[in-house]
Amino acid sequence: MPLPVPDVPASRRLALDCRTLLDHRVGRGVCGCCGALRPRYKRLVDNIFPEDPEDGLVKANMEKLTFYALSAPEKLDRIGAYLSERLSRDVARHRYGYVCIAMEALDQLLMACHCQSINLFVESFLKMVRKLLEADKPNLQILGTNSFVKFANIEEDTPSYHRSYDFFVSRFSEMCHSSYEDPDIRTKIRMAGINGLQGVNVNSPAELTERCFRELLGRAAYGNIKNAVTPVLMHLDNHSLWEGKTFAVRCFKIIMYSIQSQHSHLVIQQLLGHLDSNSKNSATVRAGIVEVLLEAAAIASSGSVGPTVLEVFNTLLRQLRLSVDYELTGSYDASGNIGTKIIKTHEERQLQEAVIRTIGSFANTLPTYQRSEVMLFIMGKIPVPGVHPALTNAGSGGNEGTRMIQIMLLKSLVQVTTGFQTTNMLTALPNSFLEPLLSFSLMEDPEVRLLVLTILLRVIDRHDNTPKFSRISIISDISVLKLKVDKCSRQDNLFMKKHAQQLYRHIYLACKEQSSGPQHFETLYTLLALISMELANEEVVVDLIRLALALQDLAQTNEESLSVYNRCAVHALSAAYLNLICQLTTVPTFCQHVHEVIEMRQKEVPFLLPEGVFRENPKYLEGDVLFQQSKITEVLGGSGYNTDRLATPYIPQFTGNTCLCQAMHSPLCLCWFIFPVDSVGMEEQERERRRQVVEKFQKAPFEEIAAHCGARVKVIFYVLSTLPRPPPSPSGTISSGYGQTQSRSVPVYEMKFPDLCVY
Repeated sequence: MPLPVPDVPASRRLALDCRTLLDHRVGRGVCGCCGALRPRYKRLVDNIFPEDPEDGLVKANMEKLTFYALSAPEKLDRIGAYLSERLSRDVARHRYGYVCIAMEALDQLLMACHCQSINLFVESFLKMVRKLLEADKPNLQILGTNSFVKFANIEEDTPSYHRSYDFFVSRFSEMCHSSYEDPDIRTKIRMAGINGLQGVNVNSPAELTERCFRELLGRAAYGNIKNAVTPVLMHLDNHSLWEGKTFAVRCFKIIMYSIQSQHSHLVIQQLLGHLDSNSKNSATVRAGIVEVLLEAAAIASSGSVGPTVLEVFNTLLRQLRLSVDYELTGSYDASGNIGTKIIKTHEERQLQEAVIRTIGSFANTLPTYQRSEVMLFIMGKIPVPGVHPALTNAGSGGNEGTRMIQIMLLKSLVQVTTGFQTTNMLTALPNSFLEPLLSFSLMEDPEVRLLVLTILLRVIDRHDNTPKFSRISIISDISVLKLKVDKCSRQDNLFMKKHAQQLYRHIYLACKEQSSGPQHFETLYTLLALISMELANEEVVVDLIRLALALQDLAQTNEESLSVYNRCAVHALSAAYLNLICQLTTVPTFCQHVHEVIEMRQKEVPFLLPEGVFRENPKYLEGDVLFQQSKITEVLGGSGYNTDRLATPYIPQFTGNTCLCQAMHSPLCLCWFIFPVDSVGMEEQERERRRQVVEKFQKAPFEEIAAHCGARVKVIFYVLSTLPRPPPSPSGTISSGYGQTQSRSVPVYEMKFPDLCVY
């Protein structure tokens, strides 16, 4: 009977099972006949593991394994799979020494091998890294991260686009927020998480985080800015980091400095949208967002607020108004019901000041023409009855709400006009802006009037002379001030020809206000000084002197029943300005008269000068202590000035708006209701009128157009018929070239026109 044939496959499986049991005890002579049955790559892998894991990787055998992998790259994926299998088993059996050896071997193979089969090996490698990151041992997590960092720094010849790193991004992000009990280990885990996200290695976690953040933002393209900023906003919301301000500001400084400058407006728009979405959050949160906007605007390049400039300011002004409403109603609910959140007045005030500063910061990034548009835009938002009737509702606090919003918006205008520079005052102060601004200067509220005067100073001062007149005083020699004075330009002359009487009138009326204090008179003095240096020609100088003398008469006659202080202050203002203007005109006799009167006042009535204006009980004034109009007219006339106007006392020219404001003297300035100066509405009416005229001439029958224009044509022919015919030229006649003769024409400037044609 023949012997049975042994079952080769079964015996082979048995040998493999035995080998598996002994694979961690393999010595040089243990394999025996079993080792001969194993594939060569497995034997090479087994030989790199020593009997004692503390001895580390067997370098000689590692070199053999590396040489084999380079010689037979098709075996690389199997080597990786086998190493992965061993590592998983060692992790489960807590044999961490062998785990470290396996990862070291993988790292060396990864660094040495660059071939088409590397992608299959990488899959095994990433599987092993994932196994380590999923372990609950910090050392294994750090080990896996370090291996991943080495892998991330390798440039693949043929990158694989099907490979997914979602798990690693998620796991590394979790490690960045580790809450491990031991602070040292917690720091190491967090640093490992950041290392994994970026693939760099430094000692400081904060420095590492910032470097990673900057690198990420530096690579963000136009379409990715939102994806980069949104997680930051969510993080600041979830961890209540807006209230501290410092961290949020630091984050967005990094963002603004890291992204490309042309993308700055995208970040600002996201912040504005986030501010709107937090409109009913606490004032400290909104203030934190506003502070970040303030810093972002300061960093952003010129014009970085993007194409929707007015929308940026509209959002900030809306937040300003909401804050005022919250402060007055005590609730975030528009219906007035008291909500669960307690509104603190001082926090809302801090928010309002932050919004105002932010408005100024954004304005500083704009060119002059856009800043003028913003000024006009804000002016149109200032509430007045009739134009904004909703302000009388209880939800806005009634008159007090209107007053607060007026003050806040005027403060915003002060910020916008800070550092404002223009060469053309007509465009800087158009009628649509100047009229409503001056109307506010007639309001009863002293704070409103002071803000209006401050805005005028900011716009008019083009040579930074304002600080030199911050205090009203008698300056014996103005050369010490080192004033910057330029010749008045043609545009400035046109501006004063159009608006001078308005400015004079409002300066005069401002001095009649009983509630004016020292700041008002100091600001009025500065305004007079700036007009003299920025906008004055000979005619303006004469008018300003007339105005100063009129103010003296106002205080002297006291027809307005001014208080003792106001009378003294008006006299002091008149004296201080005449002392300045006489030195600017450099007329010696004018200066002599002014100085004589000032010296007399210093001896007899010092309370009529700025230095002594707070003394009371002034005496009845006459004689040498007053500036004499006749004397000034005489000395200026002798110096070539046209004093015809100076001989006539100044009387303010009142318009309908001014008369009504003075008559009503209401803090709400009801003239806006009767005579609205809404520039937007007027422009719309004018455009509609022009459109109708054009449409009529395009579509109407000829007979209708002729009938409409007939009367005007007759008037034009009548005017032309009254013009004198040009007299013959003394040089005789000239030939027209067609056998006819004609007289030479008299130049237009020598012709005499009828009064009807002269303006």
